[in-house]
Amino acid sequence: MLLEGKRGLIVGIANKRSLAWGIAKSVAREGARLAVTYQGERLERNVRKLAEELDEPVIAPLDVTSDDEMDAVAEIVRERMGGLDFLVHGVAFALREELDGEFIDTSREGYRVAQDISSYSLTALARRAVPLMGESGGSIVTLTYLGGERVVPNYNVMGVAKAALEMSVRYLAADLGPRAIRVNAISAGPVKTLASSGVHGISRMLEHHRTHAPLRRNTDREEVGDTAAFLVSDLGRGITGEVIHVDGGYHILGSTLAAPPTSS
Repeated sequence: MLLEGKRGLIVGIANKRSLAWGIAKSVAREGARLAVTYQGERLERNVRKLAEELDEPVIAPLDVTSDDEMDAVAEIVRERMGGLDFLVHGVAFALREELDGEFIDTSREGYRVAQDISSYSLTALARRAVPLMGESGGSIVTLTYLGGERVVPNYNVMGVAKAALEMSVRYLAADLGPRAIRVNAISAGPVKTLASSGVHGISRMLEHHRTHAPLRRNTDREEVGDTAAFLVSDLGRGITGEVIHVDGGYHILGSTLAAPPTSS
C-alpha cells in the first residue's frame, strides 16, 4: 500500500459529499493512519459517523479561525500519533450573499471571511504541521478551483480567495522545500458539496461541465481522492508548488470556459 505507516491530518470534512472525505477514503485505503477534524457541533455527528468507516482515526474539533484550536489540534496529533507525514487542507467558506450578483458588490466583511477561512487557514495550519513532520519532511495538499484562475459567474469573492490560496501554495513550497516538505493544490472540477451549494447556479455549472469537458463527465470525489493519495505518497516526491487539475480536462478549453447564464 502506498501510504502504509504514514500519518495524516485531514481538515475540511463536512459530510459524505466533501472532497476531503473522498481524500480520507483514498488515503485510508492505501494504509494511512488519520486524524480528522470537524467544525462545530452541527457537523460533529456527520464526521463521527463517517469516521466509523476509517481505522480508528483521531477525531478533534477545529475552527480554523481560532489559533487556540489549531494549536490544540497540533498537540493532539503530537500526543496521539507521534508526528505527521501529510496534511490535507479542504476548507473553504464565503458568506452566501457574496456568491450571487457582481463581485464589485463584495462587502469588506465578506472579503475578510473568505480570505481568512479559505486561504489564510492553509498557511496557519502549515505552520503548525511543519514541526510535526520533523527531518523526514512530508507533504501538504489543498483544494482549489478554476475560479481562482479565471472568471466564473457568481464565484466572486471565493475566486479571489482561491487565487490567494494558489499563490500561498507557491510561497509555502519555496519556504518548505529545503525541509523536504512539498506543497501542492488540486484544482477539482465542480462537485456539489456543502460549500459549493452556496454558489448561485451550481446545478447549471455542473451540467455545463458534464457536456463540455473533454471527458464528457463531471468530476467525482474518488478521482480527487486518488490524486491526493498520489501527491502525499512517495510517488509524488518530485512535485511541489503545483496546481494539478482534476476536472476532466475542462480547464484547457477556451470559448466554453464561462458557465451558462444563471437566469433565463
